[in-house]
Amino acid sequence: MADGDELGELVEFLNRTRGFDFAAYKRPTFERRLAKRMDTVGVDSPAAYVDYLEVHPAEFDLLFDTLLINVTGFFRDRAAWDELARRVVPDLLAQKADGDPVRVWCAACSTGEEAYSAAIMLHQILGDPGYRARVKVYGTDLDEGALSYARQATYTAKQVEGVPPDILEEYFEAADGMHTVRSDVRRTAIFGRNDLIQDAPISRVDLLVCRNALIYFTADTQNRILDRLHFALRDEGILFVGKSELLIRHSERFDPVSIKQRIFRKRSQMANVERYAFVAAGGAAEGTGQAELPRSIRDTALDVGPVGQIAVDAEGNVLLINRQARTLFGLHRRDVGRPLQDLEVSYRPADLRSPIEQAWNERRPVQLRRIEFHPVGGDLRVLDIEVVPVIDGGDLLGASVTFADVTAQRRVQTQFDHTRRELEGLQEELQSTVEELETTNEELQSTNEELETTNEELQSTNEELETTNEELHSVNAELEATNDEARTRGEEVDRVNAFLETILTSMGVAVVVVDGELRVQVWNDQAEELWGLRADEAEGVHLLSLDITLPTERLVGPVRTSLANGDEPLPAFELDTTNRRGRPIRCTVRCLPLPATDLDQRSGAVILLEATPL
Repeated sequence: MADGDELGELVEFLNRTRGFDFAAYKRPTFERRLAKRMDTVGVDSPAAYVDYLEVHPAEFDLLFDTLLINVTGFFRDRAAWDELARRVVPDLLAQKADGDPVRVWCAACSTGEEAYSAAIMLHQILGDPGYRARVKVYGTDLDEGALSYARQATYTAKQVEGVPPDILEEYFEAADGMHTVRSDVRRTAIFGRNDLIQDAPISRVDLLVCRNALIYFTADTQNRILDRLHFALRDEGILFVGKSELLIRHSERFDPVSIKQRIFRKRSQMANVERYAFVAAGGAAEGTGQAELPRSIRDTALDVGPVGQIAVDAEGNVLLINRQARTLFGLHRRDVGRPLQDLEVSYRPADLRSPIEQAWNERRPVQLRRIEFHPVGGDLRVLDIEVVPVIDGGDLLGASVTFADVTAQRRVQTQFDHTRRELEGLQEELQSTVEELETTNEELQSTNEELETTNEELQSTNEELETTNEELHSVNAELEATNDEARTRGEEVDRVNAFLETILTSMGVAVVVVDGELRVQVWNDQAEELWGLRADEAEGVHLLSLDITLPTERLVGPVRTSLANGDEPLPAFELDTTNRRGRPIRCTVRCLPLPATDLDQRSGAVILLEATPL
């Protein structure tokens, strides 16, 4: 559309002067809606549009009405409302004690249809006494004009098309083609301005309806808004969003109740409980009846175990190194009996002394996760290390250190994480595309409603034009008759003009007629012959501006005197001059007043110039 600096200046200007922050709106949608207004008012850049707004303050309301797309309806997406009324809201009410208040917030409510839909639904479920005693419905929006419309609660027949006939009859009062929500339901709905991005949310809400509002915002802004909506809801409160809002990325805050109908429940915050197992060493407990395994089998089983294991006594001396540990760290049987701190494994791949001390002091297992280890001449390994204190009857005997090779799991986890990130990216792109499509659909719906309104206006205009056309036919017939009369009079005028022209030509003197401002009105052929100035060059020109040899300045005084004296002619006088061929002549000048007539209210004078050679 235009460069980003100008667009940013426009956004900042709207925020500074009107308190609307459109920086959080998706840029393509904002640019598309802005371009519509700019095209309407005839400007080609955001900078020019800022200038236009400063000169035309009324344009702000038209701009906000275009940017804040008010597309809504009663029981929009009827299947979702049916699911809400049939199962979700009754379950929600069953969790509340009798008499507890029920709070509903309809965010971005536009002209209030969905706020009243929620109110009607709860009235049907609770009945009249329970509804009046318990329910409060809050509707909020940025558009003050839409909120004012919502408070009136009066809608056209087209706006209530989505209302089932039984509900329309019970909950609406019809008058003059309009439908008004019943007063007892209307009084429970409170409407006010609230900016989902900046203003504090309404709190302790049981049912929050926010449908197709998030699709206009960027992903970061959506997260901020959802944080506020999550805060507004009570535990187990219900969030009802639009059909293009999946909340895929917000499963940690909301559990789906019906993904198909876009109904979600606030997830309760519960503490995670970790349990630690304490491992005791030695034989079977007394009285179990289990015989102790032969030592050779037990030792062999420990030696061939699938994970590396090292056991140390309370003084830190090595008691056991199984085969996996010897192979993994290059140890030998002769290392048994040596202090652990003398072996490389005590600090490589990780420092074992501190975890062992911690396990002994806290009497619980200590784990080291995802430790990378590079064996000499081998490939990178990833190990999970667990240090378990060995306790017998409350006495500390030592510690068991196990090394689990999780390289394969780490590789799979890495691939899984990478795939998950790609999938999340694709899901976000899909969600963004779906939201953009829904935004476009709502814009098209808004445009379609505007076109329908325009079409009705055009139809009304067409009917007026047909009436006017019939009137014009009648007037045209009258004009034709008048035209015939005018044509007849025009022919008469032409004959009179021709006759007058003949008279002026046959007089044998130059005739000049001027008006009250001394502009030439008539210039006959004899005047043209004397001074070589054609009639079309002289007529309309001031007498003093004529480019001729006649000293016209000497005519001004007599002409003005003649104009002042009215009907009384002035005596003739003579002027010596030259004609167009440069020959000297003497002009006898007579000035006759030309009084105003009924047809021409302008007065003037007739100048007769009779030339004789010298």
